[in-house]
Amino acid sequence: GHVHVTDFNIATVVKGTEKATSIAGTKPYMASLAPEIFQSFMDGGPGYLYSIDWWSLGITSYELLRGWRPYEIHSSTPVDEIVNMFKIERVHYSSTWSKGMVALLKRLLAKDPVCRLSSLSDIQSSPYLADVNWDAVQEKTVTPGFVPNQKKGRLNCDPTFELEEMILESKPLHKKKKRLAKNKSKDGSKDGSPLMKNGHLQQCLETVRQEFIIFNREKLSKQQTQSENTSDTDSKASIQALGMAQDGQNNNVLQTGCKTVCNS
Repeated sequence: GHVHVTDFNIATVVKGTEKATSIAGTKPYMASLAPEIFQSFMDGGPGYLYSIDWWSLGITSYELLRGWRPYEIHSSTPVDEIVNMFKIERVHYSSTWSKGMVALLKRLLAKDPVCRLSSLSDIQSSPYLADVNWDAVQEKTVTPGFVPNQKKGRLNCDPTFELEEMILESKPLHKKKKRLAKNKSKDGSKDGSPLMKNGHLQQCLETVRQEFIIFNREKLSKQQTQSENTSDTDSKASIQALGMAQDGQNNNVLQTGCKTVCNS
């Protein structure tokens, strides 16, 4: 029940006064990147520091609370449009959220990295989190609001997110497709997970699984090569067979001619 948010797949170590300048990430999730990353990419600016991670934390928090991201950025959105979006658009906060929560999010989503909360001490000093026992959080002695099913093989999330990763990623983490298939065959109809009791949802997922064909360019190339080789072999065999047939016909003609001459 103790949540960890980690993604060190493309992490880099920034030493001293140096700054990072590259733009990287999974396209559907580029909306969580800080403005200075896009700005640096556009005009070759000075680069960015670790404050971009705290912006991403703000984006993640906003999405968890509201269900969508504060900026509508897609994988096809040009970088110049993204930069302009940060300049002219304002983040809309729900009226149902407390003032303390909104104030915290605004500090995390500050477009100017100098004004952004960029350290653990900044977060801990936030009025909204003043009553949090940070030592207890670190030692995992705080009672979590949700404790997932500890039974091995059970999904503790919406299966559609598992499916989404299989579609978006060429190599899904931990071979989840095989794991899901293994769990399904192991549990069968005795699966006690609440998510799996929904017959309609399970049927939809099964339909998508069966109809979703993973495109493998290398495999397709091998099949085409094999097909061409088979076609060449068949063609040669056909030519040889045709030649034999013609030879047979010629032999028959010669034999018939020979008989006719002999008879005459």
